Amino acid sequence: MKALLANPVLIKEIKLRFRNLKSFTGILFYLIAMSIFVFGFIFMTTTFSGSGFFRPDESFMLFTMMTYIQLGLILFITPGLTAGAISTEREKQTLNILLTTAQTSFQIIFGKMSSSVAFLLLMIVAGLPIYSLVFLYGGVSPSQIAIIFLFYFLTLLTIGSIGIMFSTIIRKTIVSMIATYGTMIFLTAATGFFLIISTQISQFGSTTPTFSPFTYFWASINPAVVLFTLLQPAYAQEIQNMTVVPLPLWVGYLIVYLFITALALFLAVKRLRVNMSKYK
Repeated sequence: MKALLANPVLIKEIKLRFRNLKSFTGILFYLIAMSIFVFGFIFMTTTFSGSGFFRPDESFMLFTMMTYIQLGLILFITPGLTAGAISTEREKQTLNILLTTAQTSFQIIFGKMSSSVAFLLLMIVAGLPIYSLVFLYGGVSPSQIAIIFLFYFLTLLTIGSIGIMFSTIIRKTIVSMIATYGTMIFLTAATGFFLIISTQISQFGSTTPTFSPFTYFWASINPAVVLFTLLQPAYAQEIQNMTVVPLPLWVGYLIVYLFITALALFLAVKRLRVNMSKYK
């Protein structure tokens, strides 16, 4: 662990990213936008409801909306930060120099990905003071927020690994970004579409729940669906009853996404020097 944290690639990437004025300007505008949204939501709710106060159920609704905004941020920004990590070095013709150092392929991949993950974690943690406003009105527990943030970490880690993998395999940054965003769209929109289709097929002509592993699978790899089940545990139980699969949905999500992360990092490490010898 000490060797990984003392990684020169990681230290250099973190310095370049965190000392960049654009990075902190982006975080500043993100927090300003979130603050405007939160206070605007509270103002509109208390004004148009006529009650003059913010109820716990409205606080939970605000928390749900903020949670999905954060998920959208992760899905949109992570591919852009990681999909060009290796391919940009190749286009600048600096990858040759990087590979001649004493750093192993894993250290290079780990350093590149970890710097991007650390920046995204900073953005998420920076929004905690805004999240803490929901505690003033009730409806949300600290343990629920902790679970949501663990879900965020796993999601951005997986998408970041996919981005690093495509950046290593594909020479052009723009093509790597397209492939990463395409994978992200598949994990969100396409799986949602397949979930609807498989649900309709499994329920067609049946009055009782039938064993439907495909419905469970599409639901378990869709971040939006899994996030909703974390916010509404009763919905998770409903999916289990509908698909007749006893495994909790979040367990399936954890297994699949950890497997994708491990596979993507493995391919990135194996292909890093293969690409170098092929194109030098």
